[in-house]
Amino acid sequence: MARPYQPSLLRLLHGGTALLVLSAWLSGLLVWLTADRRGLPLQWAWLQEIGGDWIDIHGTAGVLLLPVAVLFGAYALSLGKARLRRAANALPLAALALAIGSGKLMDEDWLREGVLDPVVYTVHLLAWLLLTLSLIAHLWGAVALGGQPLLRSMFRLELRHNDLPGQWLAQIKRHLRS
Repeated sequence: MARPYQPSLLRLLHGGTALLVLSAWLSGLLVWLTADRRGLPLQWAWLQEIGGDWIDIHGTAGVLLLPVAVLFGAYALSLGKARLRRAANALPLAALALAIGSGKLMDEDWLREGVLDPVVYTVHLLAWLLLTLSLIAHLWGAVALGGQPLLRSMFRLELRHNDLPGQWLAQIKRHLRS
């Protein structure tokens, strides 16, 4: 059986999105642990003493994620449209759009002031929960579909002669014409 090959533009956008989502998720977790704390047992109260301005770090991660996610979404809706027929691929994109959209609607001072009840903040928390669950399903689906060879293909640095960065625009134009 041939080794799976993922297009280089997909690998770049997918990897960049994954890294930024991870940084937003981790910084968001630290925001929740330090500024929100609802649902945490009293024994974990020491977490509010964690230093750092996690709200600003989380916001910066979101600002960096937005353009990469837009490019990845554009790729997914054009060159990767066939892959979106699988719910395990489409749901993470939808959850990411909801998380970014709700995050952009938030006021960063809400959490600093202890305001935890705006609907958009609740939507943002639910979006990140949905994103987490859908990413687990995405990874599970990738393992079920192609196993370790498929997962490894996303991390390979090899480029085929017809998949060089200088050819990305031509690939997109070809796809749009077809």
